[in-house]
Amino acid sequence: MAREIVFDTETTGLNPLGGDRIVEIGCVEIDNSISTGKVFHAYMNPERDMPEGAFRVHGLSAEFLADKPLFSVIAEDLLNFIGDSRLIAHNASFDMGFLNAELTRSGHVAIGQERVVDTLVIARRKHPYASNSLDALCQRYNIDTSRRIKHGALLDAELLAEVYSELLGGRQTTLGLVENGQVEDSIIAPDQSYGNAHKRPVELPARLLAAEQKSHEAFIAELGTDSVWRKYIRAAGGDS
Repeated sequence: MAREIVFDTETTGLNPLGGDRIVEIGCVEIDNSISTGKVFHAYMNPERDMPEGAFRVHGLSAEFLADKPLFSVIAEDLLNFIGDSRLIAHNASFDMGFLNAELTRSGHVAIGQERVVDTLVIARRKHPYASNSLDALCQRYNIDTSRRIKHGALLDAELLAEVYSELLGGRQTTLGLVENGQVEDSIIAPDQSYGNAHKRPVELPARLLAAEQKSHEAFIAELGTDSVWRKYIRAAGGDS
């Protein structure tokens, strides 16, 4: 996969073609799904008022943004940071709609949809019957959100980078293979093999939310005592 850019925006509202503008953008560079530590972050003067509803979401007032640069001023730096990398966003149609509206307004070429990955689409495919908001995904993958008092573009991009890694299977050490086909000693000790690898010292936490677990149990209860599902529950040490 190589270099990708995870990003998020905060805006004055929901309609980029109806006068709403970006007021904050945060970008996080990742390489093979791991953050490199390089970021791009900027606040922008939207040249308009801040609706109360939007202010309650992100806490960015018109007064705070009054001395910030216009999008057109930071556009070149933003595009240089993005380069030709793939863009990752949650509910990407929203963020890309605003980003492309701002780029077009400032005389730049819009970014094509073929460069964009929507983590909401991935999450819905992976967890089709669950909530897939950024908060819910962070909870499911045990990602710390204690700093997230209000929405913030850079913080949300950092959280999304972690969620994206989990959606792709989690951060796994790349196995280096030597020429004779043996796994390097730094990855697996010489006296271990795939068949007798040690168990984890601490069992991984369940990724189902408590509400999802209860909903599933209620569903199984409705199927009756002869349901094949109950065989799996008994095999796993559940009810008898």
